[in-house]
Amino acid sequence: MQNFITLKDFFKQNKWNYILGIICLLIIDSIQLLIPQIIRKVTNLLEEGLIVPTELLKYSLLILLTGFLIAAGRYLWRINIFGTSRKMEHYLRNMFFEHLLTLSPNYFTTHKTGDLMAHATNDINAVRQASGQGIMMAVDATFLTILSMIMMAKTTNIKLTLIALATLPFITLTVNKFGKVIYRRFTSVQEAFANLTDTTQENFAGIRVIKSFVQEDLALEEFTQVNEDNLSKNLALVKVSGIFHPLVQFVSSISFLIVIIYGGRLVMLDTITLGDFIAFNNYLGLLIWPMMAVGWVVNILQRGVASMERINTILDEESEIIDSENPIPLDKARGKIEFKNVDFKYPGAKEPVLKNINFTIEEGKTLAIVGRTGSGKTTIVNLLLRLYDIDHGEILLDDINIKDIKMQDLRENIAYVPQDNFLFSTTIKDNIGFAFDEEVSDEMIIEAAKAAEVYNNIVDFPNSFDTVLGERGVTLSGGQKQRVSIARALIKDSPILILDDSLSSVDTETEEKILNNLEKLTNRKTTIIISHRISTIQNADEIIVLDDGQIIERGTHDILVENNGLYNYLYEKQLLEEKIY
Repeated sequence: MQNFITLKDFFKQNKWNYILGIICLLIIDSIQLLIPQIIRKVTNLLEEGLIVPTELLKYSLLILLTGFLIAAGRYLWRINIFGTSRKMEHYLRNMFFEHLLTLSPNYFTTHKTGDLMAHATNDINAVRQASGQGIMMAVDATFLTILSMIMMAKTTNIKLTLIALATLPFITLTVNKFGKVIYRRFTSVQEAFANLTDTTQENFAGIRVIKSFVQEDLALEEFTQVNEDNLSKNLALVKVSGIFHPLVQFVSSISFLIVIIYGGRLVMLDTITLGDFIAFNNYLGLLIWPMMAVGWVVNILQRGVASMERINTILDEESEIIDSENPIPLDKARGKIEFKNVDFKYPGAKEPVLKNINFTIEEGKTLAIVGRTGSGKTTIVNLLLRLYDIDHGEILLDDINIKDIKMQDLRENIAYVPQDNFLFSTTIKDNIGFAFDEEVSDEMIIEAAKAAEVYNNIVDFPNSFDTVLGERGVTLSGGQKQRVSIARALIKDSPILILDDSLSSVDTETEEKILNNLEKLTNRKTTIIISHRISTIQNADEIIVLDDGQIIERGTHDILVENNGLYNYLYEKQLLEEKIY
C-alpha cells in the first residue's frame, strides 16, 4: 500500500468524508445484526404459541424501521466513500495531466500516446475502485465478521460458532496465494490494454495514409494481433478470478453444511432453541458476504496497487528542462538573440545535430535560416525555446543566458509557428486565440486572420470563426492550416516571431501578400524565418545557410548568390523549377 503515499495530501484533505462514511457503514452493520435477534424472538414466541397480532405487528414495524435506517445509512456512506473516491479520480487525473505538461518533449518521443492514455483511463479507474469500493468492502467485511462472530458465540453456542468458522484459515490461505497471482496478471492486462490503445490511436490518426496506400489488411492484421494479446491477458486474469471467487464461496458454504448438520442436532437435543438456530443461520448468512468480500477486496486492492505503481512510475519522472534556482523574470524582451559556440546532440543520438553555431540577431531584425532537410534548422528554434538544453556554448536573449530566464517568461516572449501546424478540435476562433487565458475580442481575431490572409476563407465557412475543426484541423486544407497557425502567432504580439517553414503549402501570390503584411507588423519584432523557398527569405537582414549542422554561408541574398555556394545552387534550382512549372 506504500504506492498510495502519492495521494496522502488528498486523503488528508478528505479524511472526514471517509471517516463519516465508515461510521455510517459501521452503524448499518450494527443495525443489520439486530434483524436476526428480532427473527429469533418471533420464532421462539411462535414455537411457544405466545405470539399475538399486536406483538407480530410490533416486530414487523421494527424490521421495517431497521430497513429504513439501513437504506438511509447506505445512501450516506455511498455519498461519502464512493463520492470521495470519484473526487480522488478527478484529483489524480489532474495531477497526472499536470505532471505530463511539465515533462520535456524528449519524454514524449520515447513514450507512446496510447500507453499514456491507458494510464489516464484504465489505471486511474482501478485506483478509484481501490479507494472507494476497496475501502468500503475491507471495512465492511472486517467489522461485520467480528460482530457476527461475537453475536453467534454470545447468543447461540460457542462450540457451534467455532465449528462453523473452521473454514476461515482456508480462506486466508486462498486469499494470500491468489492475491499475488492477480497482481501480476492485472499488471500484464494493463500493459496489453496500453498497447491496444496505442495501436488504435495510431491507426485512427493515420487512417488517410492507410487508405491511400491500401494497407487496410496490414492495419487490421496488426490490430488483430494486439487485440488477441489483450484478450489472452484478460482471459488469464479471468481464469484466476474465475477460480478464486467460486473457491472462496465454496469454502464459506461448507460452514452452512456444518451448521445444518450439527446445529440441527443441537435443536433436536434441545441444546439450543429453533429461534437460536434460525438466528445463527442469519448471522452465518451475514458472515458469508464478508468471506466472499475478502476475495473481492483482495482483487480490487491488488488491481489498485498495480495501477498506482504504474502511475507512480510516470509521476516520478523528472523533466530534463527546469528553471534555475533563482530564475530572472523577463516581462517584455527587447529581442536581441545570440548563439555562442553552440553544440547540441539529441538524447540517445551518437552524432551532434549542431556544431559550433554562432550568430547574432539584433533587436527588430530578421534572420533567415535555409539548408537541406535534416541540416538542423528546426533544432535551432527548439533550443531557443528551451525545448531542449544545449550541450555546450550559450544562447543569450537580451544578453541574458536563457537558462537563467524564467522558462514561462522566455516562451511568452516568443510567438512560434511550427512545421506541423497543429490545430485543436475546437473553433477557429479558439485556435487563433489559443495563447490567451481570457476570451479574445472579435476585432483582434479578425485583424490577425486578415494579416495571415485567411480571413476570406474563414468567412466563407457556414459558421465563420465559430466553425469547429476536425482532429488536428483536418477539415482545413494544408495552406489554410498554416495561415490559421500564423494568425495564432501574430495575435500573441510577442517581441520575437519564429516562422518554421510556415508558408510551404501556400501559393506564391498568397505568400507575397502574407510577407508584405508581416513586414508591416514585424518591423519592430525580431523575426526568424526558416524556409526552403528562397522567395520567402530573400529580403531578410541576414541569411545563414546550414549543412550537416554547421553554418557554411552567411550574408544577404545578393551576397550569397554571388558566392556561388549551396545557397546559390538552391536559388538557381528553384528558378529553374518555376520556369518548368
